[in-house]
Amino acid sequence: MAEDKIIIIGGGLGGLIASLRLAEAGIPSIVIEKRTYPQQRVCGEYISHEVSPFLKSLRVYPESLHPAQISRFQLSSVTGRSAVLPLDLGGFGVSRYAFDNFLYTRAREAGVKFLLDTEVHAVHFANDRFEVKTADRSFEARVVIGAFGKRSRIDVQLKRSFVQKRSPYVGVKYHVRVEHQHDLIALHNFPGGYCGMSHVEDGKVNLCYLTHRDNLKAYGNIRDMEHGVLYQNPLLRDIFMGAEFLSAKPETINEISFETKQPVEDHIFMLGDAAGMITPLCGNGMAMAIRSAKILTDLLIPYYRSATPNRAALEKLYTAQWRAQFAVHLWRGRQIQRLFGSETASRLAIGLVLHVRPLAKAIVRSTHGSVFA
Repeated sequence: MAEDKIIIIGGGLGGLIASLRLAEAGIPSIVIEKRTYPQQRVCGEYISHEVSPFLKSLRVYPESLHPAQISRFQLSSVTGRSAVLPLDLGGFGVSRYAFDNFLYTRAREAGVKFLLDTEVHAVHFANDRFEVKTADRSFEARVVIGAFGKRSRIDVQLKRSFVQKRSPYVGVKYHVRVEHQHDLIALHNFPGGYCGMSHVEDGKVNLCYLTHRDNLKAYGNIRDMEHGVLYQNPLLRDIFMGAEFLSAKPETINEISFETKQPVEDHIFMLGDAAGMITPLCGNGMAMAIRSAKILTDLLIPYYRSATPNRAALEKLYTAQWRAQFAVHLWRGRQIQRLFGSETASRLAIGLVLHVRPLAKAIVRSTHGSVFA
């Protein structure tokens, strides 16, 4: 049985950042990722500048990737009426294909071990130790970090409450080349969903939308659904008709859940979407994954250096700090989502942006955190 001090299940943003911080502190870890790098992920690919000082302090701000700098927000209703407002803090756009691979390369250079193209089948905790099983190997660890994203077989094994409820949401993502202002992130409503749009690196534009599964059932396939549903917003119709699609088919994900999750489950510390997913319209999921990795590693590093480590105290402290940082943002995101995906609600949202700018800006700020290093 192979042994590593910390096992990180999942090599997305949260898992990669956690592995880098642990390596910087001299604490070994192994990242088990079910796919390889580079890889596409269904993601809005916009990161709030609240995390930029921290990424720079860790020497992993992706300047060499030339991320798009984003400072304005456009919102359109189902009928195509739109409004634009400035983003006080702003952010940058970079694809997960490029950024995850960038972080993976840095982590390997820092000495992090990776087991790629490998899925974890089970995790068991007993006698203050974990056993992590893949198809053909077992690992033992003092600490396991769950950074496996929105939904995984580990969630099912743990019988997490959100898995017991069907979710009606489907996510679809393309990379395209299309006329779109470089400093603008847009959110276009359509019946039963909304589509985010912003530049990433190399002149590409991320086009990522969330829709209700009933839309897809009604048309039978993605392309016909886009023509029948998304094209009802004339802005989206023009975007899709004028775009050069850079892949033959989109990345998709089903059963996207915004239900409440616990940041610690059966002694596993959850990061990013595994701990709780903010609605995509808030555009802050990537920053939350990065920030949650910092919160956890800030606690794990002294825990490992302690002569008398206390797991129960560590779990309690992480849960408290995670909830203090994210619980309200997640709740607000769920409430704000009600303003999207229908003609009446999206018209109300446009009215807020056009006529009550302070309130609109406050709503945007309420789903984001403060700058940290």
